[in-house]
Amino acid sequence: MFGKILIANRGEIAVRIIKTCRRMGIATAVVYSEADADSLAVEMADEAVFIGPPPAVQSYLVMDKIVEACRRTGAEAVHPGFGFLSENPAFARRLDDEGIVFIGPNPDAIAAMGDKIASKRAAKAAGVSTVPGHVGEIDGVEEALRISREIGYPVMIKASAGGGGKGIRIARTDQGVEEGFPAVRAEAASSFGDDRIFIEKFIESPRHVEVQVLGDKHGNIVHLFERECSIQRRNQKVVEEAPSPLLDEATRQAMGAQAIALARAVGYDSAGTVEFVAGQDRSFYFLEMNTRLQVEHPVTELITGVDLVEQMIRVAAGEKLAFGQDDLKINGWAIESRIYAEDPYRGFLPSIGRLVRYDPPEEGTLGQGLVRNDAGVREGDEISMFYDPMISKLATWGPDRATAVDTMAAALEDFYIEGPGHNLPFLSAVMDEPHFRSGKLSTSYIADIFPDGFHGVPPSDPDRDVMTAAACAMQLVLAARADPSKRPREDWVVLVGPVRRPVRLSWPGDTLQVELVGEERSLLLTDIAWRPGQPVFRGKLDGRSFALQVRPAAEGFNIRYRASSLHVLVLTPRSAELHEKLPPKKAADTSKLVLSPMPGLVVSIDVIPGQEVKTGEQVAIVEAMKMQNIIRAERDGVVKAVGAKAGDSVSADEVLVEFA
Repeated sequence: MFGKILIANRGEIAVRIIKTCRRMGIATAVVYSEADADSLAVEMADEAVFIGPPPAVQSYLVMDKIVEACRRTGAEAVHPGFGFLSENPAFARRLDDEGIVFIGPNPDAIAAMGDKIASKRAAKAAGVSTVPGHVGEIDGVEEALRISREIGYPVMIKASAGGGGKGIRIARTDQGVEEGFPAVRAEAASSFGDDRIFIEKFIESPRHVEVQVLGDKHGNIVHLFERECSIQRRNQKVVEEAPSPLLDEATRQAMGAQAIALARAVGYDSAGTVEFVAGQDRSFYFLEMNTRLQVEHPVTELITGVDLVEQMIRVAAGEKLAFGQDDLKINGWAIESRIYAEDPYRGFLPSIGRLVRYDPPEEGTLGQGLVRNDAGVREGDEISMFYDPMISKLATWGPDRATAVDTMAAALEDFYIEGPGHNLPFLSAVMDEPHFRSGKLSTSYIADIFPDGFHGVPPSDPDRDVMTAAACAMQLVLAARADPSKRPREDWVVLVGPVRRPVRLSWPGDTLQVELVGEERSLLLTDIAWRPGQPVFRGKLDGRSFALQVRPAAEGFNIRYRASSLHVLVLTPRSAELHEKLPPKKAADTSKLVLSPMPGLVVSIDVIPGQEVKTGEQVAIVEAMKMQNIIRAERDGVVKAVGAKAGDSVSADEVLVEFA
């Protein structure tokens, strides 16, 4: 077994690998860029080696720097994690030439499967069904248009070396190809150093189901069942689960057999994932193979009890797999939610900034389930514009799918983040959404369920009860703090958003009883855990535990419970009467302004003062976290002023262009 491993990665996956190495008694070294100098991975590793500026092409993607770090630290092996150099056969060969073990598959397997074009050819040769498309490099836009018309729209334009949802566009028209092809090529070059593109048919309403495989260097290969990863935005996974609610046992065995056959055909000898696009009728086609550890590996670990990072290390050290296919069983159900620094209310655009507060739920038992949180950040860390916007991966396990989902919903309630925008409200909405709870999924789930974008979810009657009871409890805490000797008032009016609710309060023992006047029922609130300034209120309402997010307002409280956000006021009856007479505030008119939808770097400003612009015309491009966002005019007009230039850093809502 290795004495020291170098981790050629960053963030949560670097931390994840360090944890397994510690348990195995293996020393660790980690590389880091300027942006990651104060990261959790650097703090946890036994050694850390600086490798350059924040852009990955100057640090994490430079092979010479990784090799030199191995020499400096005496590391015998390199774990590449995912992304960066993890699927680069030249890197694996370089390490082999240097006498350093690559903790991953052999270079030939990477070359055969990691290259999306070569993998489809290999799959066809192995008898695996593939999606119709053009398997071969494409030179330019004109050829891309011709191929797309031959295949028939819609098509998917993909980077051959792509991964992690980057380097993918769906085109439904010629215009989509004309815009998407150069964009994919640019993303591919900047993210992977390889701008080769291929095009395949996009299957409508498909499901994304993938099979985890694991092989050793002695010819043994097993699969660890499947994961469903259909809930995606911009072709990047958001919620994953294992097993898949789509598959029956016959389809599971058939899909697993194909995955093993493909892995065996290329002599696969590490952890890898064979991805399939599946129809609602359980038909399936080979999509691609990821020759690395997957981001969503925790759900497989939770249902099998197998530590995939440990197995990768043992296989790389030459050990045989200690188990066979018959030893592997599915135990329960697991869900993973990716916590991203992004704004779901702005089309899931990246959001950067400092984690002013970061308070995840406790790991371990929660009700009948389990909670696991894989993170590479701490409170105070900066979410950088240079890398993936993931904050953490929250995973839950239950004996069945319903319990795993309920446990996830409860864990999301208890997760507090302040600073950058985040997708916790969206994830909460998914956990409560009927189609998701029934397992009726597709890769178009977000577009189908939230066709006009995500704007939160209207609170249900039970949600309003939770907000009402919590607001009353907080009002009593504040009143007691202001004058402990004064007996609390009993009669109040609670304004829960637009809903007016007269209440009468009493507090027998440690219980707050909220009588809903006129509704002929009461709410019983116990186990209250909150004091002024805390951003999370916890308690039990009628015996059920809950947590909600609280922010102080000029008057009252801004409360978010699950996916619903409301301004809640607790007023005296007279104050409530006066409050209802106040005129509503008018929203500011921004119709003549083009605002940056996210913080990032201005790639280009494509208009000048005095220029006439039509609705839909491109006016600017802003880039953050390797994603370019094309900003278009939402109205006809003449440009009055331009507020930024290429190379500028801008914040969300900063004025880029103003119309006359």
